[in-house]
Amino acid sequence: MENLDVTVLRTLHGWRARGQRALLATVVRTWGSSPRPVGSIMALCETGAVVGSVSGGCIEDDLIYRYSRAHTAPAGAAPMVGITHEIPDGPPERVKYGVSADEAHRFGLPCGGTLELVLEFNPDAASLLALVQTLADGQMVQRRTALASGRVELRAVTAPSPLIDDAEVLANTFGPEYRMLLIGAGQLTEYLATMALFSGFAVTVCDPREEYRAAWQVSGVALLTGMPDDVVRDFKVDRRSCVIALTHDPKLDDLALLEALDTDAFYVGAIGSRRNNEARHARMIEHFDQTPESLARLRGPIGIYIGSKTPPEIAVSIMAEVLAVKNGVPLPRDMDVTHAKNALTGGRAAPSGPTCFSPTTAQ
Repeated sequence: MENLDVTVLRTLHGWRARGQRALLATVVRTWGSSPRPVGSIMALCETGAVVGSVSGGCIEDDLIYRYSRAHTAPAGAAPMVGITHEIPDGPPERVKYGVSADEAHRFGLPCGGTLELVLEFNPDAASLLALVQTLADGQMVQRRTALASGRVELRAVTAPSPLIDDAEVLANTFGPEYRMLLIGAGQLTEYLATMALFSGFAVTVCDPREEYRAAWQVSGVALLTGMPDDVVRDFKVDRRSCVIALTHDPKLDDLALLEALDTDAFYVGAIGSRRNNEARHARMIEHFDQTPESLARLRGPIGIYIGSKTPPEIAVSIMAEVLAVKNGVPLPRDMDVTHAKNALTGGRAAPSGPTCFSPTTAQ
């Protein structure tokens, strides 16, 4: 499942390439609480079809009513004078929702919420195609729209930046898909890969062990057979990538993790208990000339502490931590597995048990 922004832009291009009228809506400003963050986009076709989101649904309904042939009035709204029910030509326009308490309630905005959108009418199909192709090639792009004319310029950038909205230009940065490389094709990997796909990640799984690959059941995932450290090198890990080792086998995990630590990956981690994590660090320091400082980015035990004992729950905890790191959200120390378990056990190691999903591998 591809990144939502890419899906919106790809779908919008398809409509425009077929000659259909369409608009692109971008959230440019919010006050108080709001359902979607600044920079969120949605596209609306003249048929009433919508992809993407700028709210919980009520604002989308209003835009459909205003700008498409599917012009049933939103619930609780009287017919509006001057509404033509078609997507016009012309330069971008601004529209605000939730200015009054009554309007905020009608559009399902939280108390005090106000949302401002910029609407671009009938974006150029060739420019949209160039943007989608650039994203498919793994490059980050800033799309700059002249607010007076609607003219679009694409600029290559190397890092995300906040949305720009001034009197002249609307500039929104789009990146390629986030990628997740998982080492090991076991049961936990299946759950984690599924969650990552639904979260918009492109997922690759690497496992040289045929007995594990033979049972793999998740579609939409690239399954590789090479040695993990070689795969990490060939993966071209960047700042929109994460690498997670899930085999418990040092011969497979350790070298791959060391390769990943030498990249710009936003998240590098490995499954295992506190004891296993300490042993991993000790091995890497003794045999691979690492230091505590060089291993500081290596996460383990991974996940946030939710008392998990089963593969699907452990996958939930790992995915939650990955998303928090991706979104730049600091996790409280009491949610970190190591600190939470130490608090519960008074710093003592948890009792050992069977190999699979016991306290040595679960939370």
